[in-house]
Amino acid sequence: MPTRTDNRPHTVALRHVLGGLRAGGPLELMERAGRQSQGALTRLDLGAFRPFLVTHPDHLRHVLRDHGANYRRGTAMWKAMGRLTGLGIAGEGPQWRASRDLWCKGLAGGAHAFADGTAAAVADAVAELEARVAAGATVDAVTEMTRIVLRVVNPVFFGSRIPQRECDRLAAAVAVAFDSLLWRMALPFVPLAVPLPGDRAFARATRTVNGILLPLIRRARHARHSGPDLMSALLDGADADGRALSDAQVAQDIVALFVAGSESSALTLTWTWVALAEHPGLAAEVRREADAVLGGGPPRPGHARNLELTRRVLAEVCRLYTMAWAVPRAAAAEDVIDGVAIPAGATLVLSPYLTHRLPAFWEQPLRFDPGRFTEERVRGRHPLAYLPFGDGPHQCVGQSFFFQQAALVVAAMTSRFRIAVPTRAEPRAAVALRPRGRVDLVLSPRR
Repeated sequence: MPTRTDNRPHTVALRHVLGGLRAGGPLELMERAGRQSQGALTRLDLGAFRPFLVTHPDHLRHVLRDHGANYRRGTAMWKAMGRLTGLGIAGEGPQWRASRDLWCKGLAGGAHAFADGTAAAVADAVAELEARVAAGATVDAVTEMTRIVLRVVNPVFFGSRIPQRECDRLAAAVAVAFDSLLWRMALPFVPLAVPLPGDRAFARATRTVNGILLPLIRRARHARHSGPDLMSALLDGADADGRALSDAQVAQDIVALFVAGSESSALTLTWTWVALAEHPGLAAEVRREADAVLGGGPPRPGHARNLELTRRVLAEVCRLYTMAWAVPRAAAAEDVIDGVAIPAGATLVLSPYLTHRLPAFWEQPLRFDPGRFTEERVRGRHPLAYLPFGDGPHQCVGQSFFFQQAALVVAAMTSRFRIAVPTRAEPRAAVALRPRGRVDLVLSPRR
């Protein structure tokens, strides 16, 4: 662990911050800062705004575990997102705890509780794609992965109460709303009355989201039908004061986790095809595993646990293409991290994206190597060196569900198609880590 005795963090000067932003935007800035600091606590000089960059696993343990109560979500990012997601599962305090408990209750059976529906939804979605495209057809990866993921998400989130076309429209509106928040996150001091780029798109998308979700919630509440879906868990649950959640609270909590359940999953699958295209030998191994496990048929509930290589590939994709590439926290009270004084009210930016690239914890960190995720190597690694799903009380509750559905999607796709990615894809920093431009998949049916 790096140590400092002068109570001053490593600082990236304003001219270097601006140089990084000009060269490649926020991601290039973060990568430059990460290369300079190599895990040391770093302060980014943005003029009046000087956040701390936190990447070392020991520092992350301090913030997320040992002193987690002192580091809260009250930052520009969370305030901007709160206009859409409310203060439940995306907030802090008693209401966050109540919402999280409801989500955990809804997922209490683990991924296997949804295994039958997940496998069937993946099989149907991939078969529909095969029937729809011609041999050698080129499709948009994000669009098609989103379409497949939403076939899984619909029954798990909504108990299939919503027509699939409306579910697709909801996902598109949520994605637009979140992408429209970047300026509000970057300029939190600008009053809402002062228009910024993205405001109109955010307002339109929010109207669409509420127009789909609120009538759906009212109908579900009136029908009084409870099922093994997450919406039922919210409708049957209570807030921090023991009162039933309002329709607006249910809608906000659904939106907050809908992003993780749909957009993040679809983007991770997109990056998976990019990675496999860059490593054809590994792609052939993944295809052989899919053929052996699926046996030429559709995916079944028990298949996911046997797709060991595929799951390691997905874990490595999550390392190099971390969706939550930068996660802010605010210090409620003054503190000291590794000898560096943290003032009350200071913003800390946790970057799993950079943590996953620290050479002290990852040999040849930019090399794609699923072998990093064998049981032996995982046991030998610092527990906070890998955190694509976060850590501490706010850790994502859907991690096992993601790996189950994603492994089945990869296996079903590779068993039915030969998949090529004809152009190189580069990441860009939005709310999640998105490709810069379109990622094409060229699909050639194997049968």
